[in-house]
This record gives sequence, C-alpha cells and structure tokens, in this order.
Amino acid sequence: MAKKLMKGCEAIGEAAIKAGARLFFGYPITPQNEIPEYLSARLPQVGGTFVQAESEVAASNMIYGAAGAGCRVFTSSSSPGISLMQEAVSYIAGAELPVVIINIMRGGPGLGSILPSQSDYMQAVKGGGHGDYRCIVLAPSTVQEAADLTQLAFDLADKYRNPVYVLGDGLIGQMMEPVEFKTEVDPKSLPDKPWATTGCKGRKRNIVNSLYLDPESLEAHNWALQEKFARMACEVRHETYNVQGHRDVLIVAYGSVARIARTAIDELRDQGIEVGLFRPETLWPYPDKALLDTVAQTGAKHVLVTELSCGQMVEDVRAIVAGRVPVEFYGRVGGMIVAPEELMAVTRRLMGLPPGPDAPVDMPKMQISFPLRGL
Repeated sequence: MAKKLMKGCEAIGEAAIKAGARLFFGYPITPQNEIPEYLSARLPQVGGTFVQAESEVAASNMIYGAAGAGCRVFTSSSSPGISLMQEAVSYIAGAELPVVIINIMRGGPGLGSILPSQSDYMQAVKGGGHGDYRCIVLAPSTVQEAADLTQLAFDLADKYRNPVYVLGDGLIGQMMEPVEFKTEVDPKSLPDKPWATTGCKGRKRNIVNSLYLDPESLEAHNWALQEKFARMACEVRHETYNVQGHRDVLIVAYGSVARIARTAIDELRDQGIEVGLFRPETLWPYPDKALLDTVAQTGAKHVLVTELSCGQMVEDVRAIVAGRVPVEFYGRVGGMIVAPEELMAVTRRLMGLPPGPDAPVDMPKMQISFPLRGL
C-alpha cells in the first residue's frame, strides 16, 4: 500500500479502523480533536458507529460497556479529559476489559494550554485512578509509529484483557508525515471472546464486574491481577541511536522529544562529540534492563533525561540507574519545546566543555541536576 500524507491524529483514527475497531466514544478537546472529527466521517463508511458523548466521564463508561460486550472499542482525549476518565479506567482494569485510550497530551496542570506537553507520564504509567492496577503505555515518536502502535495497542489489550494507552503529544497529533498502514483486520476474523456479555445462548452466564464485597475474594482478585501485570512486563520495546562505542553522555527521551534529541546528537557529531540516545517505546513496562545494558555498553558518565515536563520519567530512570552514574534532567513546560541547541549546550556543559557557538543566549535557568529528596 502506498504511503499517504496524514496528520498524526487522523493516522491514529485510520489505524484503529484498520485494527478492526468499529466503535468510538469521545468528547472534543484540543489538540486531539482531529481524531473524533476524522472518525465521525470515516466510521460510518465501514459500518462503524461514532458517538460524541456528553462528557469524557460518559465516554469512558461507554467504552466500558462496549468492551464488556466483546467489541473492539476505543476513546481519545487530551490531558484534562483523560483525568475525567480515570475512575472508569480503574473500573475497566478491575473488570479485565480490553480498551484502547489515546492521550494527545497538552500543557497543564489544570486547563493549562492547548500546546504540547509530556506531563501526563505519571498519570499513565503509575495509574491515574484508584486501586492497584497497571496499563501498558505506548509512546510513538513519529506519525508512522503512532499508527503502528495504535494497531498494536488493540492486540495487546485483547491479549491481556486490559486497558492500553497510546501516549502522544500535540506535536505528534498535529504534524503531518507520510504513513503506511501495513495490516488491516477484518472485525469478523478477530478471536472469540468467550468471557464477553453477549447473551447466554444456552451457556453459563458471564459477569463483568469489579465489585467484590468479600475481602478474601477481592484480595484473591487483586493478586490474580498482579500475576497478569507481571506477564505484561514482557512487552518492553525500545530504540537506541548512536550508541556504538564509548559515549560520555547518554540522552534518554521519548516521543517527540526523542526526535529533537536525535537532531542534537547529529549536530554534536559534526562538532566531533559523540552522544547516544535511549528511547523507550513502552513507558510501562519500562525497558529497564535495556537501559542498564546501554549505560554499561556505552560507559556513559552521565545520563541526561529530557522531557516536556518538570521531571517525571526522570524519577523512573533514577530508580533504574540506582546511582551507577549521575542522572541529570533538562525540561521545558507550559507548551515550550526543547530546542536541539539547548540539548547541545547542556550536553557540552556535562562534559566540561564550553556551551558552543549555537548555544541559546536566552536559555532558561534550569537546574540541570534535579535531585529528588530521598533518592
């Protein structure tokens, strides 16, 4: 199939259709509005149903019901909208239902702004709702990857009967790039879901539920969920760039910021400075062993985490590296974007070099080392 120039949000919508999803429930919020806009026209063309709910709370409970009936279903929103869905996400995880949730992150906290951000990392990775549960979190860095990981998300959701997040940001959602849809699933060919509430039809009835009033039953259910989450931990994915040979600095970044880091690394190479990149494609489960292997392989003296946040993923990286080498942080927030020249200046500073000819004169006065109490 030939590649097609598409906006990230539209590519995500089409990828979901190609994955066999025929139901979407959502509510408009910038910068993901192009997903429901695209699906409102596209889903009826393939016999699907688009519903604009009265709120994000309603949409999240609609996907709960549709997933319980065995349908491939998904929703999308941006940061404040995802916050409103958290109670339902906990219910869905507790009821062991497969749903896909797209979050095209925007600036926060609160209403914040409509500009790109990565400050929903904690919410997605640590579980934004109540109770002990986990969600697989996929983080694309290109429009092509946004499409590929969206299709993968549906397969993983069905495999583990669990919510799966695709965590992008306003850059990924709004940029246009060539994209190819490599696979297409006929909804009729999807595996049966014998647990679904499709009507008894002579069989024992199925119950979709997350309520266990008996404490022993609820404890048993929780431990069973934890065993499943342990199995989910094998779904790690990552990418490295320019890590062959010794590297004084290893940059860790995900999503759109990883693209910016690659540009900085290429520019530094032209200056005779070799720096590596580690990019997690799964934020949970985090590719912790791969990160440690890359640190050891490169002999890095510094790990530099860069995010569009005040420092969220850096907490996990610090816990994984566990003091083997210093873990530094550089971030921009509020819709400001990390510039390659900023990463170049920070990297040179970590190596004991002058900022370089392209260092921004108005670079924000950030603490490069941002230690957290108790770590």
